Amino acid sequence: MEQTNVKPADGKLGIMVVGCGAVATTFMTGVLMTRRGLAKPVGSMTQYDKIRIGRGDDKKYLPYADIVPMAKLDDIVFGCWDVYPQNAYQAAMYAEVLKEKDINPVKDELEAIKPMKAAFDKNYAKRLDGDNVKDCKTRWEMVEALKQDIREFKEKNGCSRIVVLWAASTEIYVPVCEKIHYHLADLEAAMKADDREHVAPSMCYAYAALTEGAPFIMGAPNTTVDIPAMWELAEQTKMPIAGKDFKTGQTLVKSGFAPIIGTRCLGLNGWFSTNILGNRDGLVLDEPANFHTKEVSKLSTLETILKPDVQPDLYGHGNDEDTQYYHKVRINYYPPRNDNKEGWDNIDIFGWMGYPMQIKINFLCRDSILAAPLCLDLCLLSDLAARAGRYGIQRFLSFFLKAPMHDYTQGEEAVNHLYQQYTMLKNAIREMGGYEADEEID
Repeated sequence: MEQTNVKPADGKLGIMVVGCGAVATTFMTGVLMTRRGLAKPVGSMTQYDKIRIGRGDDKKYLPYADIVPMAKLDDIVFGCWDVYPQNAYQAAMYAEVLKEKDINPVKDELEAIKPMKAAFDKNYAKRLDGDNVKDCKTRWEMVEALKQDIREFKEKNGCSRIVVLWAASTEIYVPVCEKIHYHLADLEAAMKADDREHVAPSMCYAYAALTEGAPFIMGAPNTTVDIPAMWELAEQTKMPIAGKDFKTGQTLVKSGFAPIIGTRCLGLNGWFSTNILGNRDGLVLDEPANFHTKEVSKLSTLETILKPDVQPDLYGHGNDEDTQYYHKVRINYYPPRNDNKEGWDNIDIFGWMGYPMQIKINFLCRDSILAAPLCLDLCLLSDLAARAGRYGIQRFLSFFLKAPMHDYTQGEEAVNHLYQQYTMLKNAIREMGGYEADEEID
């Protein structure tokens, strides 16, 4: 290994998950089963991917852990918060993502993971009705209570480091408000004044994590860390932040398939995406205010890959204003499917001399099975970033996220193109390993 300034991954890594539902329990169970040699962490880049370092005769393809010091699965300790009091074993059984035979071997370990009381506001997720919630008078009290939780968990479990991961439901949409969300002092004042309209519970988790020296990862499309005030806090605390929304099924397909249309210089008239899913995520998204948060994140993917202003002939027609292709996203709550989501895409393209063609993609995916490895990778890589002294928005983690964070105040555009995102990821790993970040992003 080359000379690197990354601190070693010594001691235990506490992964504190907000939410103990389908995604969280699938993630936890998979890690516990894998470290007992009873399952394989398929889909995890940190466990399987190999990156080229060096060129010519010096060229080698190495797993991440051979390039940078990564935390081992054996060193992970799980904790969680949830509005429902069931332990992780009960929650995993209830979620019905995994078969009983794939949960029972680690039953004891899962039963020991009991959710702490959640910082919760029913106005942000009207369809959820748990009673395992903190009795906080203000948003600032929420922050203080969560900070205490993190400190106590770290001490009790002898962890040397903590990462906080949001794997809970999508909150209602919180539009960015310059008066409150642009400066840290304003956000803190709003928390202390108990401004419930502008301060979502998720912001309290993020604030608590960062001030307790823990990286924060936003796995839902919530506005949480996607505001300048949080970037300021991340700079101040020298902590990494990443978000938002795990890129699991349909958006993964979109960010990988749109480049085919773009690279081949084919035209696009319209892209219609619809999803059916039946887990708790689907239930919460059945509420229009919560769906809007998700819609904003899912819509942003295509527009940064196929740009009407760059190629007006190919992407400048199709919507009502005839300024670009028509792009629509729908999510439908359909209980019979439970966690087995179906993403259906109809893509209207055109070719030579404007002749129309169609592409249909039907992805019968398992939401939590795709999300679990992302949780692992995001936690391990955020921990790595913290030890490497990287703080603020971690753009190299865009590969795993549906609406990657970017500084929109400076007119920066998110990178949504899957292969460009992969290049950013590889370059960051190379850099942290003391090697040359030698791939260009076109």
